[in-house]
Amino acid sequence: MSYFRPEIDTLDAYTPGEQPPFDADVVKLNTNENPYPPSPRVMEALHEIQGDQLRLYPQPYADEFRASAAAVLGVEPGSVLVGNGSDDILTMLFRSVTGPSRPVAYPSPTYVLYGTLAQIQGAPVVEIPFDEDYTLPVGELAKANAALTLIASPNSPSGTRPSNDQLAELASRLDGVLAIDEAYVEFADTNALELVRRFENVLILRTLSKSHALAGLRLGYAVAATAMVAGLAKVKDSYNVDAIAAHVGSAAVQDQKYTAELVARVRRSRGRLAAALTALGFRVWPSEANFLLVRPPDGRAHDVYEGLKQRGILVRYFNRPALEDKLRITVGTDAQNDRLIEAITQLAR
Repeated sequence: MSYFRPEIDTLDAYTPGEQPPFDADVVKLNTNENPYPPSPRVMEALHEIQGDQLRLYPQPYADEFRASAAAVLGVEPGSVLVGNGSDDILTMLFRSVTGPSRPVAYPSPTYVLYGTLAQIQGAPVVEIPFDEDYTLPVGELAKANAALTLIASPNSPSGTRPSNDQLAELASRLDGVLAIDEAYVEFADTNALELVRRFENVLILRTLSKSHALAGLRLGYAVAATAMVAGLAKVKDSYNVDAIAAHVGSAAVQDQKYTAELVARVRRSRGRLAAALTALGFRVWPSEANFLLVRPPDGRAHDVYEGLKQRGILVRYFNRPALEDKLRITVGTDAQNDRLIEAITQLAR
């Protein structure tokens, strides 16, 4: 006998990338963390935490961070909703917008969690396959006209980003919500924030995990019309963001200079790593994120994954349709990337 809903009994639970012990001697290039430390202002803010901030409940809407993010983005605080990572915002979206008669649509392959959250809600899923170049299938997504349409921009695992014109066209043709997941957008050439001002059905998701080097903090946020933010807030957990995260995250988003320097270093390393892999015969998709999607010369991606793991280097392998012959590789420091290239060269001998 099962105590769970049928959707839970049959759920293909989301599996995060392998997380070895903190002190493990590995080169970790599998979960798209930033290879550099967070802003010094973050560490200062962490040391400022007072006992009463832990004794008392936090602000329900993480007001300190909400105000800081709104000021940086040039929007009203009421347009910002803060979550325990952007995955928390995704959960709110699925809780409030989708259901058994309210479908979800997205291009595929993309962030695997979208499908998991849809299954939890019992929502029908419309997956539109990407072509080989990961061009956004605007027409097919518009035709699906789902209650919730999700676009990862840049997309994971491809690193590709649709144009704002494509996203605007899609938003204009949908009756439901268009959620643009910009978890990696700081590494891109541009973003889609201006679409929130143009379309009341558009929501932007951001996170501090990647560009701000704060994956361990678990802090993300959404930007949308105030009416949409108010609706989503009805289904959030009462105190979904703790006081430490709100205070430290506020310091992080305010230090724009440090974040820009961090992003520039990763972008330079991304180009260098892409060139090195291309020279080894890999196909490398153009990326606007902090990772690369690559195909080994013989397509034996799983063998490369296992060979690298044996050498203490973790990359991401997805045993899923359209990805069996590919690897997703996080951009590390130049020293880490050099170790990766050396190991791949050894495997090819």
